[in-house]
Amino acid sequence: MSSPAVTPALTRGLKAYRGLTRLLAPAVPLLLNRRLKRGKEDADRLNERLGAPARPRPPGPLVWLHAASVGESLSVLPLIDRLLDARPDIALMVTTGTVTSARLLEGRLPARAFHQFVPVDTPQAVTGFLDHWKPDAALLVESELWPNLITLTAARHIPLALINARMSASSVRSWRWWTAAARALTGSFNLVLAQDETAATRLKLLGATGTKAVGNLKVDAPPPPASDDLLRELNGLLSGRPTWVAASTHPGEERIIADAHHQLKRALPDLLTVIVPRHPERGAEVAQLLADMKLTAARRSQGDMVTPETDIYLADTLGELGGFFRLLTIVFMGGSLVRVGGHNPIEPSLLGAALLTGPHVFNFLEIFRAFEERKACETVQDAASLAAAVGRLMSDGQLAGARVTAAAETAGSLTGALDKTLEALVPLLDHALPPRKTDNAVEGGAHAHA
Repeated sequence: MSSPAVTPALTRGLKAYRGLTRLLAPAVPLLLNRRLKRGKEDADRLNERLGAPARPRPPGPLVWLHAASVGESLSVLPLIDRLLDARPDIALMVTTGTVTSARLLEGRLPARAFHQFVPVDTPQAVTGFLDHWKPDAALLVESELWPNLITLTAARHIPLALINARMSASSVRSWRWWTAAARALTGSFNLVLAQDETAATRLKLLGATGTKAVGNLKVDAPPPPASDDLLRELNGLLSGRPTWVAASTHPGEERIIADAHHQLKRALPDLLTVIVPRHPERGAEVAQLLADMKLTAARRSQGDMVTPETDIYLADTLGELGGFFRLLTIVFMGGSLVRVGGHNPIEPSLLGAALLTGPHVFNFLEIFRAFEERKACETVQDAASLAAAVGRLMSDGQLAGARVTAAAETAGSLTGALDKTLEALVPLLDHALPPRKTDNAVEGGAHAHA
């Protein structure tokens, strides 16, 4: 059962935040235009960020699900399918804040689900968003604690759930400077479903009620897709050479990976390294870095061919990681040699990967602990240890095979969050939404929204 949330009384800190963001709102279009020039906004949909969407509200009950970016969006796709199956009378709106996540969702959302950009966190934009969409329930993913978004939604008595919730130790320390605000925000949720017991405990310390640990939805997310055409094309480009992939890399990591490539080439002169940046728009930047390091790179986004002289295949494209995971055994997961917090190791594990990671995996701490305990992953610290680890896996097929088996078994043992999340959400939605219609009534048309 979910707990009744308390409509938050604005603390002094939250009042100051609301007043400041109201005053700064006229400057938001300038900020969005700067982001647009860097490829971080969609020119045709800037009004959505200002709380003025062009798309009409669908008739009937509407559930709003907000996921910050790519990883969160992919993790909730199975949940979206299950929610729509459980409630055939609803529509589901998914909001995100990045262009990359919008593009990924464009072709992967099912019927009765659609994407919008989340409004910036000013009172004007959030109020416009809520006035237009009038959601019947709101589900926020992971750690999206935007003060105006939460307090203005709760003030309308719209049931709120925080799902797949996580809270790092550093975030807890930061919120302790704003204890009253943290309690008001986390106390606005009727239901909080945490990724693990550690996150649940931290959220309770901040004031969350109705909190339980149900597991991580990213564990239950399906592996990224890859068409037969893509697999044939990549196999033709990559076959015949010792090859490994560095996936979802971030600024600061490509230099380390390039250094590791230089070191590996002493023993493996025909080595090919594949780098897949987390954000494809960084392709030109990464290509310049590689050129400065005297490495020959082929950019996939530019249609460059892999030749015998190619050192690095730079896959600066969107939605093709599933192909590389299926074809290449040795996978380094990025966001972990710099303090990003790591990325989901489950996806490559289910596709036959021998995993490597850096030390900074606080976004997936419990999962990586399970992997390390079962020898399903190796942690590297720098270019030298990365090169040594890749070299060992390339030269020792037995070691690589054992790592692949351990990773697949570990990933399989961690599932179950999707069922538990759905089980907890259905009562909340049944209470928030109009009664379910009979099959005949559903066939006759959608419920008209009051």
